[in-house]
Amino acid sequence: MFSMLKEKFSKQPRTVAINGENHVVANPGETILQAGLRQNVRLPHNCRVGGCAECKCKLVSGKVKELTESAYVLSTEELDEGYILACQSVPKSNIEIQVDRLETNGPNHEVKTLRGEIVSHNRLTHDIVRIDIALPEPLAYASGQYAQLSLPGTIDQPRAYSFAAAESVAQESSSVSFFIREVPGGEMSTHMQNDSVIGSSVNVEGPHGDFWLREAEEPMLCVAGGSGLAPLKSLLEEAVANNTQRPVTFFFGARTQADLYCVADIEKLASAWPSDFHFIPVLSDEPRDSDWEGRRGFVTDAMEGNVSGNEKVYMCGPPPMIDATVTSLQALSINPTQIYFDKFLDQSHTPDAVA
Repeated sequence: MFSMLKEKFSKQPRTVAINGENHVVANPGETILQAGLRQNVRLPHNCRVGGCAECKCKLVSGKVKELTESAYVLSTEELDEGYILACQSVPKSNIEIQVDRLETNGPNHEVKTLRGEIVSHNRLTHDIVRIDIALPEPLAYASGQYAQLSLPGTIDQPRAYSFAAAESVAQESSSVSFFIREVPGGEMSTHMQNDSVIGSSVNVEGPHGDFWLREAEEPMLCVAGGSGLAPLKSLLEEAVANNTQRPVTFFFGARTQADLYCVADIEKLASAWPSDFHFIPVLSDEPRDSDWEGRRGFVTDAMEGNVSGNEKVYMCGPPPMIDATVTSLQALSINPTQIYFDKFLDQSHTPDAVA
């Protein structure tokens, strides 16, 4: 009898109180994040697989079942204070959570799944390609967001890739673009490196993600690494189209000159920008005897003297770069509330991630 009652009780919807005001109902088996997004509550999130910690929140009361080990991405201090990951926590009772960065405005585009066709494939570096996908209708998104891509019958498990062109461009052409970096052992990223994918059908589900340009007057500090250039390029293209007047400092971290790409596109942005725009590429592994006259080292090495502490920061790239840059920015008087980032994860960063 007890087990039957317990099973029945476990299948009851649960109430999730957010910051003491917003209340959503989580269906049985539904995570906090899934419930919130389904009911149009803008919980901060990014990867949705427990790897980026963007959705972390404090469990004030109640109990949850955690689907993955949160110690993988949360610090000891955060765990001691009761923080959990909304994307990996299923309520076991009515609960209350505290979300530090709950936003009530911003883009709220309908999530769609459209069947498109890969119509072009261009190599940008030895391990990054750009693909363009023609869609049967325009897909609305906020520049900076991402979509889930899958190849029906070939690679059915979706992978997340950021839109690489401004949303206004996608609306006009009914096509979307993505930069895909080859990840060692990554099924999708490796498959996409070959131009034989042209003509392939692809499902595009989106938009997703919480990375987009917030309205503000402060200068912008942008930091990109690897294929993390895609969402920043998209975001800045949209901003210049909207005549954004904020000064920009843009750091682009790469290994060597061979890993720099879309430089002409960034220089075109800089020339069209109605305010100051400083582009600073930084190379970490460029041979000492090369003709490179720009900055060397890591982007964190180049920041001192180029950061006032008043900037709103937008960063995209691999987790080690993001984590190191956040630490450096805080030492330069940048408050964490001024920082927005999109960590580019693959299977090496979380047990459940794929590439």
